[in-house]
Amino acid sequence: MRSEMPTRAWFAVTTLVALTGLVAQVVATVNTPGARVANLLSFFTIDSNLLVALTAALVALGVARGRLFTVLWLDALVGITVTGIVYQVALAGLYELHGLSLFADTVLHKVTPILFVLGWLLVGPRGALTWPAVRWSLVYPLAWLAFTLPRGALTGFYPYPFVDAGALGYGRVTLNCVFIGLFFIALAAGALLYDRRLTRPGTAQPG
Repeated sequence: MRSEMPTRAWFAVTTLVALTGLVAQVVATVNTPGARVANLLSFFTIDSNLLVALTAALVALGVARGRLFTVLWLDALVGITVTGIVYQVALAGLYELHGLSLFADTVLHKVTPILFVLGWLLVGPRGALTWPAVRWSLVYPLAWLAFTLPRGALTGFYPYPFVDAGALGYGRVTLNCVFIGLFFIALAAGALLYDRRLTRPGTAQPG
């Protein structure tokens, strides 16, 4: 990247926005009759926004380095992209939201994804992504499924209709997860190829 300061400033703002959305969602959940804060970690949206807040904060503080960061960064990037796209395609309008719940929903599903992805496209960071990082990034969605599906079987709570094994059956849920997993892999590989294209010698980089 041309300058470190624009990158750090952008992701400092992104960190604050993601944290604002997360806090608003917790407060809205606490104030909603029958809702459980413990269910929030089952939402891919919440987990991806947590990853965004963490990795964006590391970039903002100037301590973003190492293989673990690279994997977490890629997980945040792809996870928040999937969050934004799946929300618009399958989840928008599914629930009627008002007040703080609507604010949190907008920040977590729209504002944070746009800020994080646009920040990466414009200002970096660049040159860190690798094929091993793409492979390791799959641990995140697999871990999410390993947590969400058994918990759903025990509690009856599934965060999204497309993983509701009680309603759809495990065969249909498995197929849905395979499609989303392939989409996740394609986005991760695309991010790597885009990153390498911009870091080739003689290639102009934004930011």
